[in-house]
Amino acid sequence: MILIADSGSTKTDWCYGTETANCKIVQTEGINPFHQSEEKIRSIIHDELLPQLDTPLQRCTAIYFYGAGCLPSKTASIIQVLQEFFPGADISVETDLLGAARALCKNNAGIACILGTGSNSCLYDGEKIIRNIPPLGYILGDEGSGAYLGKRFIGDCLKGQLPEILQHGLQEKLNLTISEILDNVYRRPQANRFLASLTPYIYEHKRMPQVHAFLLDCFGEFFRRNVLLYPQLYPVSFVGSIAWFFHEELEESAHSFHIPLGIFIKSPIDELMHYHLSHY
Repeated sequence: MILIADSGSTKTDWCYGTETANCKIVQTEGINPFHQSEEKIRSIIHDELLPQLDTPLQRCTAIYFYGAGCLPSKTASIIQVLQEFFPGADISVETDLLGAARALCKNNAGIACILGTGSNSCLYDGEKIIRNIPPLGYILGDEGSGAYLGKRFIGDCLKGQLPEILQHGLQEKLNLTISEILDNVYRRPQANRFLASLTPYIYEHKRMPQVHAFLLDCFGEFFRRNVLLYPQLYPVSFVGSIAWFFHEELEESAHSFHIPLGIFIKSPIDELMHYHLSHY
């Protein structure tokens, strides 16, 4: 049996099985070693993942973990925890970006992008990532991501750059006062998740002309500060919830930059399952 994980800051999709016909997919809280301690990662796997696995743990021979924040300097905690629970498995921990590239491009060259809670992009040669514009996180970068949209949207609402009715909606429908917003952003952990949690509200109002223009500007920032820095020789493909639900606005923004588009997928886990089981 092999175990495959695609982990973002919000959720982790886990797929396990021996062939595509018998694979099962379960979910846990997101695992990000940049934001979480080894103890927290251990509790997620022990309390959320293991109870959902209906097969003996010793049957797992290989684990492929793709995750946000999984830079080489940050992967030791995940490897350590996985070794504790799956002592006989060969463990590979890579960035979620490589997972996205493999899911989107398979063995072909292309530009692969993630737009979820965070954002990222790379130039992929069909085997490995050969160039990556650093995403820099939701404070310095992550343009086009859920956290970036939420940050910009709240700021624009509270500073009167968007219709007043949208600010009223934040306060009345979502029950968010300015003090609660500031507390969630500046005092509580994982503000990126809180900011990204506002995207369903943005989606609900995306047909409003001012919100439509706001979205085009946000996605334009993603293209200008990331995609346009790669050689424009390959189609650009996307994975992630933001890319999936706002694909119309993404396509409109891409066309304004004359950027060729590839495919859109909501989650890479199914494609990663096929990718790894074909080599298993």
